[in-house]
Amino acid sequence: MPCSGHPEVSPAARRPLQQMTLERAEGTLELLDRPVALADRVASLADIDRLNAWFGGYALTLREVRRVAASMDAGDALVAVDVGGGHGAFAVRLVEWARAARRLVRVLVVDRDAESLAVARRACADYPEIRLVLADAAALPVREGVADVVTSALTLHHLEPDGAVASLREMAAAARRAVIVNDLLRTRLAFGLVWLATRLLRCHPISRHDGPLSVRRAYSAAELTTLAQKAGITTLTVRAHPIYGRLVAVTA
Repeated sequence: MPCSGHPEVSPAARRPLQQMTLERAEGTLELLDRPVALADRVASLADIDRLNAWFGGYALTLREVRRVAASMDAGDALVAVDVGGGHGAFAVRLVEWARAARRLVRVLVVDRDAESLAVARRACADYPEIRLVLADAAALPVREGVADVVTSALTLHHLEPDGAVASLREMAAAARRAVIVNDLLRTRLAFGLVWLATRLLRCHPISRHDGPLSVRRAYSAAELTTLAQKAGITTLTVRAHPIYGRLVAVTA
């Protein structure tokens, strides 16, 4: 991926974000990163789906995908790889948007968790545009330049730095046009909002544990840029969305 520069975070948000940033929780596994009962995994994935739908997780990524699609010929199929999109919820939304826009689309969902993909098979049964593949984010089973866009939402924070660099390198190699990373802001405000939301919305105990921990494991804009540079991505635009508690990084 060509590029040069530094992360772009709005000046108004930069100082408060620096003041409120938490220390990253290194080497701590979330419960969903461990073996859990299938019913518990399904319930927690449903919570993640709700929170993404209500707090901009899907919308922010889809906005960037639409921007990429707008630069393509209308008759060309948009090819997307969704890394760590195990339960298929974003892939379904992407296909539904493409259908409404009368746009051809093909989506490959890659996830390392077989049980999450089993949930996705049911969710994606009516969407032949979606394929599901069991594989690791740091070893994508795709050839170079296979996709127009490669997305990753709430996945990178599950990886320690070396794994995150490997995953970013794989995503950049697979993408012809753009890599889109959507993750959480690691701020005290985001931590408090996630802690409160997972309790007010009566989320599963796994979600109440993993949600705030996910915030503490997320990478800051500066950290994400450093990881991207180590992966050979020398230009990255990173934007903070404090209202949603999100950080979105795009290579194009």
